[in-house]
Amino acid sequence: MEKLRTTLKQQPESLSTEWFGIWSNYLNQKPYTAGTLDEQSVNVMQRILEATTRGDSCIDADLEAIDYLGNLVLEEKQVSPQQVAPFVYDQNYLYLYRYWALERALVEQIVRLKQQNIPSIPFMVSEELFSDHHQKQALDTVVKNSLSIITGGPGTGKTYTLARIIAVLNRAEPNLRIAMAAPTGKAAQRMKEALQNSFSDPKLEPYLNKDLKEITPITIHRLLGLGHTYTPKFSAKQPLPYDLIVVDEASMLDLNLATMLFCAIPDQARLILLGDAQQLASVEVGNILADLQSMNVLSANRMNLVKSRRFKEGALIGEMAKFIQKEHDLTHVLTDFEQNIVSASQLQDVLLSSEMSDVLQLEYLPEDISSFIDLTHYYDQLFLGFQNYTQVIQQFEESEFSHDLVLNVVYAFDQYRILTAIRYSYFGLITLNGQIEQRFLNKTRQIKQGDWYIGRPVMMSYNDYQLGLSNGDIGICFKRGLSDLIPFEVYFPSLEKWVLANRLPNNIETAFVLTIHKSQGSEFKHTAVVLDKMATNLLSKELIYTAITRAKSVVSLLVDKTAFEQALTIKTVRKSGLLTKITKLL
Repeated sequence: MEKLRTTLKQQPESLSTEWFGIWSNYLNQKPYTAGTLDEQSVNVMQRILEATTRGDSCIDADLEAIDYLGNLVLEEKQVSPQQVAPFVYDQNYLYLYRYWALERALVEQIVRLKQQNIPSIPFMVSEELFSDHHQKQALDTVVKNSLSIITGGPGTGKTYTLARIIAVLNRAEPNLRIAMAAPTGKAAQRMKEALQNSFSDPKLEPYLNKDLKEITPITIHRLLGLGHTYTPKFSAKQPLPYDLIVVDEASMLDLNLATMLFCAIPDQARLILLGDAQQLASVEVGNILADLQSMNVLSANRMNLVKSRRFKEGALIGEMAKFIQKEHDLTHVLTDFEQNIVSASQLQDVLLSSEMSDVLQLEYLPEDISSFIDLTHYYDQLFLGFQNYTQVIQQFEESEFSHDLVLNVVYAFDQYRILTAIRYSYFGLITLNGQIEQRFLNKTRQIKQGDWYIGRPVMMSYNDYQLGLSNGDIGICFKRGLSDLIPFEVYFPSLEKWVLANRLPNNIETAFVLTIHKSQGSEFKHTAVVLDKMATNLLSKELIYTAITRAKSVVSLLVDKTAFEQALTIKTVRKSGLLTKITKLL
């Protein structure tokens, strides 16, 4: 099933129906069925297959639909190690067996952590550590529960609060074994930087020790010991050797990864999930953080931080984030946006500085984009944000190699990024990366050697356990000298690791432009968000919210009007049976 989902993601949408047909026809034969199923039966199978590509773990179904599937489906009470089937019917939901089994296992683990009597921690907290009532409540939640969920929008102090919670727990229990993780390498790097910044607060000095300051967040895959077979080293049979496990960017957790993580949490340990439930759900099946956030039975296990410190009152990016979260009428949403947030004009170059105020720009694309329209102007506008990066690369080429210069390049690259919703179109990932790359090469007067050149940013598209690289890890190509004989190397800052370029897979992707999904866990000074009409059916509030909250100071919107309307009005709701199952057990 996972191979089918991966194939569907890589194929144009027009081929999806063909794949659904192939898969359902495969099940519609011996030994899976005793005889040929009718058209209605095939339609039911295709509905559940389509649902998984949208991230739903199940679909609504009645007994009539179940009758259509015959011996291909079992009711929940019939499932046993000796009796399985491709589909499971459970409390009016129809599942593929895989996702039913994962959901059931996750529910069992959530209930275990919820009902677990956690050892009390004696502590005394100075009032100056937690000036915000919600932050103090977050500490209280963690102290009393094995499972804690701390949520909040951008700049609400999730990591700031976490640092103080960890410091207090560490002082109460100096030998506390702590692990920190995030779904991607970039998110783990950001978590490390934010924690180091928070730990540098003089108020925390009496609470900290050397070991605590040196904790390095890693990916969840590395935490669990996932290897080539995707079988975790740590599981219910061999739990993680930690007393406190913290996972940042929990909105990116899918059903499969969340289940493996929860199963590996040992008894008497604490699990803290941090994230923003308003962000995009995982690429794979499941919307775990949003589901947990919505459950009344877990109200004592969560705290939502509300006071934003990144966006001052009236700051444009913060105001846009609030605008997205409200309900809007499709017919008036653009008018309301231009009147209350920012009016449309032409995108301009923005000079970045440390103390700058928020900048928000909006430009609409032509209604009819085709090969007959010269789009050079728009590509040139989007390249403006990389001008400083281009200059830093030129300085690198003219100077003697040093690690400080490498870090300058990394810093300059992380100031700006272009985000798009789709891979294929005039403003999709593939075309945009090609256009920006061409302009970058012209400006730096470089010629590609194969696929490589100094300053080429690349992203891993899958986990490579041999190289120690994870899906989403971003690196930059360098040479440690001017000679043509010196090989290209790629530096991955989140891992502080160098890899020879010729050892990286051929399908590694250039990363001037990222999909919005891949940008989760990242943060840039300036973000350009591009939405063209081809992306319309994929857009949602969560997607545009995720895109604009990647920016700390500047957002440049280059959008099709219809696509932008969709992004501001459509809320994503994923189907799941988690709430029903947990409510039944608690």
